[in-house]
Amino acid sequence: MSTTHDLVAALKSELKAAGITYAMLAERLDMAESSIKRMFSANGDLPLSRVDALCRVLGMDFADLARKVADAQPLLQRLTLEQERAVVADRQLLMVAICVMSQMPLSEILASYALSEAQGVRCLTRLDRLGIIDLRPGNRYHLKVAKGFRWLPHGPVMEFFRREVLQDYFAGGFDGESEMLTLVHGEIGRGLAASFRDRLTRVCQDFANQHLADQKLPPEQRQPFTLVIGMRSWLMPALRDMKRPGDTT
Repeated sequence: MSTTHDLVAALKSELKAAGITYAMLAERLDMAESSIKRMFSANGDLPLSRVDALCRVLGMDFADLARKVADAQPLLQRLTLEQERAVVADRQLLMVAICVMSQMPLSEILASYALSEAQGVRCLTRLDRLGIIDLRPGNRYHLKVAKGFRWLPHGPVMEFFRREVLQDYFAGGFDGESEMLTLVHGEIGRGLAASFRDRLTRVCQDFANQHLADQKLPPEQRQPFTLVIGMRSWLMPALRDMKRPGDTT
């Protein structure tokens, strides 16, 4: 939980969802309504004993409240350079990090990869300390990165992918069931490029959402796919080398 403000906001939200007004809360806590309003004001004082009392009124414990506060925190769009360096420096940690980005539970990670439970828990604990997940009881976790999360374009993780993954990926024939590889070159209006980029971004989000929806299927009914989408203002070297001097198109 980050600040007292976040805690107060979460409590207000829970009171509203439960239909409990300040007047009703004052009666249940045997306090003046003015004291309740002051407690929830921007400069109010909310001691831990009051938090416990509020949780009892709401029928929840402090751990439930803490999780709601954590879930309400803004999700990460990017990791820092230091976070990515820490992830890449440990191959087991990198593998588990990639898995948790797909929200695989630890049980499935252990069933799929040569990793002991102790090693898996160690990696989850490390990712929690790095601020990538919020580790919860039973080795469950809450992912703290946004749906549109991207690795740093020239950061350690993308450098790892370029060095060790891309060549292997594109070495495939792309001729299997539901596979495809298409390269399209053309010139389009500058204003339309952003529109195409946004449409491609939505395809990635649709793929990610389908992955999450299909987690309820048994493993034998799922098949791993990797979607790579890229668009950049670029000419292949064979064409670039033949450009006339001074032609900037």
